[in-house]
Amino acid sequence: MKVEHATSAWEPISGERRFQLLVDSVGDYAIYLLDPNGIVSSWNSGAARFKGYTADEIIGRHFSSFYTDEDRAAGVPQRALATALNEGRFEAEGWRVRKDGTRFWASVVIRAVRDETGTLMGFAKVTRDITERRIAEEALRRSEEQFRLLVQGVVDYAIFMLDTTGRISSWNAGAARMKGYGADEIIGRHFSSFYTDEDRAAGMPQRALATALNEGRFEAEGWRVRKDGTRFWASVVIDAIRDESGVLRGFAKITRDITERRKAQEALDEAREALAQAQKMEAVGQLTGGVAHDFNNLLQAISSSLELIEQRLEAGRTDIAPFAATARAAVDRASTLTRRLLAFARRQPLKPERADLNALVAGLWDLLRRSVGETIRLERRLEEPLWPVHADVNQIESALLNLVINARDAMPGGGTVTVETANASFAAADLVNDPGVAPGDYVAMTVRDSGTGMPPDVLARVFEPFFTTKPIGQGTGLGLSQLYGFARQSEGFVRIDSAVGRGTAVHLCLPRDHAASAPVSDEGTAPAEIPVPPPGRAGAGRGTVLVVEDEELVRMLLVEVLEGDGYTTLEAADGTEALAWLGEAGAVDLLVTDVGLPGLNGRQLAEMAQARDPDLRVLFLTGYAFQALDDRPGDGADGLGRNTRVLVKPVAVDAFRAMVGSMLSGR
Repeated sequence: MKVEHATSAWEPISGERRFQLLVDSVGDYAIYLLDPNGIVSSWNSGAARFKGYTADEIIGRHFSSFYTDEDRAAGVPQRALATALNEGRFEAEGWRVRKDGTRFWASVVIRAVRDETGTLMGFAKVTRDITERRIAEEALRRSEEQFRLLVQGVVDYAIFMLDTTGRISSWNAGAARMKGYGADEIIGRHFSSFYTDEDRAAGMPQRALATALNEGRFEAEGWRVRKDGTRFWASVVIDAIRDESGVLRGFAKITRDITERRKAQEALDEAREALAQAQKMEAVGQLTGGVAHDFNNLLQAISSSLELIEQRLEAGRTDIAPFAATARAAVDRASTLTRRLLAFARRQPLKPERADLNALVAGLWDLLRRSVGETIRLERRLEEPLWPVHADVNQIESALLNLVINARDAMPGGGTVTVETANASFAAADLVNDPGVAPGDYVAMTVRDSGTGMPPDVLARVFEPFFTTKPIGQGTGLGLSQLYGFARQSEGFVRIDSAVGRGTAVHLCLPRDHAASAPVSDEGTAPAEIPVPPPGRAGAGRGTVLVVEDEELVRMLLVEVLEGDGYTTLEAADGTEALAWLGEAGAVDLLVTDVGLPGLNGRQLAEMAQARDPDLRVLFLTGYAFQALDDRPGDGADGLGRNTRVLVKPVAVDAFRAMVGSMLSGR
């Protein structure tokens, strides 16, 4: 029986065959042989994949087929073989061409292959397609170049790098322009060269780097020194630079010269201070008319009292005490008014003290009442007991007066201004829109009006310096910004509630003074009550005179004169009360009225009264001269109606008697 030996499916592979299989299996590299003349003699799968040729298409052709026309014309393939032949190796990168004509960026290595005797057998060529890497490197290079050009092109900022010790390692054109050093002068030097001697002695450069190292960033403003020794005010930012592993590589430093901005800020601060005083004086000017009216009333009371005292003394009478008291009270009120006006107008730094806002409001009430005019109703709602505050009294008074004037201006057709005080406690959640304000107890002073209100876009800007909705020349635009600054300086805050058609409320909130209850200073006291003399005797029936005057002292003296001369008198403190006396035609022979009355003013009262009784005589008493009457049509020589006359306060008693007598002589 013949036994045949089965052959194994796995035959031993020679070393040469194994190497060939290895080379053919490499798909990411083109690995092939050239003969000594550069003719392709072998071809692997990697070469076929990214060059596009099969083995039978390329073997036997010269390897210069893979080069661009420009490289072939320049003899690049021949120089590559010559270098490999002479030096044993040629290595380069460059464009190569596929079978379809497209190009790719190749990394090429060519080695000379020799046998044991040193005879040249050919060349081994390894090529790799690194187009994607080149694209990425080119993009990075372009990005770095653009960044370098950007940094170098910036001339308004000094942008440079520091190493980990603070020595300068790069320098841009902005740094050279700003600091005066060329790159070759400063690179390698420590950045503390730019600091002042005082700052270096205080260790500020080291603290700046330590802060940037520990917190990632340092930011500050301060004086820096140029090469020529001059100083400039700089805004400085230093950032720590770390690599992907978190290792510190150095610091990026950006400096900007903001000297001009600092000068502008200083000039703005000076202008604000000057304008603050100018605004005070502007407010004083706005109050001139009201203050003059107030003084004329007081002078009227003093003048009339003195005349009556003289007349009674001449007649041998000694009952003059009521008139002496009236004159003294008027003098006291004039003194208080003058003191308040001067306190408001004077220029002085903040002097915080314990204060009672209720007492301050009461003390300013007469001045506020005169400042709003005749068409505005002024009310107050003061909480009792009210916590004391610690703030500058003059600033509070100035703020209150300005807020009331603003409220007045928001109501050109008249309305109501309410001054309120209240205790208030705020938690942190209540103050999220008031950064930097500490939670706690506050005292709120609110000025509320029934005026036009503000739209949201205006409301958002009311605290901006120089922003105003008033016409040019009628406001500095600093009032609310100064109020905001005063409140924050006093550790308080300001809020405004407003809507179009619903009025405005400004809330000044000052922190409660927990130290003690606030004693009320002389500047914050309300004026003393003025004693009112007893009413005069009944008249003799020679005519009925209705006296309408909101100043009680003046009204009492006028009635005293009239009753002393035998007239029947009626009294009213305002126009509404007077209309009740004028209900019947002929009941009153002469209407004596102040022009500046709260609510219904004297002119309006006279027009309504004469519409009911055309023969009614009207005598106007006013501290505004003809200001309030000059637009009133009339047929008299003085521009008033034939039954109308006017006397300007202060009025002499005899002149008043003569005018009344002449007006009633025909009745």
